[in-house]
Amino acid sequence: MDMTQGVSDSVIQSQLVLLLCDCVDSGASVGFIGPFSQRESQEYWYGVQADITKGTRYLLVANLSGKLVGTVQVSVCNKANGLHRAEIEKLMVHTLARGQGVAKRLMQEAEVLASTLCRSLLVLDTKKGDIAESMYSKLGYVKVGEIPGFALSSTGGLDTTVLFYKEL
Repeated sequence: MDMTQGVSDSVIQSQLVLLLCDCVDSGASVGFIGPFSQRESQEYWYGVQADITKGTRYLLVANLSGKLVGTVQVSVCNKANGLHRAEIEKLMVHTLARGQGVAKRLMQEAEVLASTLCRSLLVLDTKKGDIAESMYSKLGYVKVGEIPGFALSSTGGLDTTVLFYKEL
């Protein structure tokens, strides 16, 4: 598995768009509800690219056999009282690449990146009961609580979110 930071414009228009659509349409809780169009996905990735350009967000990409199969984002806090922390966001792995350690490797690389950015505290949230919840615990993230009814699900219900942190 190859890991890279950032992406080119042509990748945004193809592989990242398809990855996000695949994850949303398979029920991943990444801030969107399916059915999800490629146009919506493309608009999202252009927004991410703008944040990357501003230096407020970093994108790590995992490739298997030359194909983009996963991503994770590290958003840095630029407030005076938060320069030591960052948020892990949008950990996504294509449905065809799940179960191969891609998510774990992305998280490990995100922690290395955060450390190089002098961020000593990471925070994240995930849907309660999602497979990622147990992975975060295994990676040393500490569960600090739950918020019931936090996110609208693709079925129309409300999902509970679980909050985690990790000191690096």
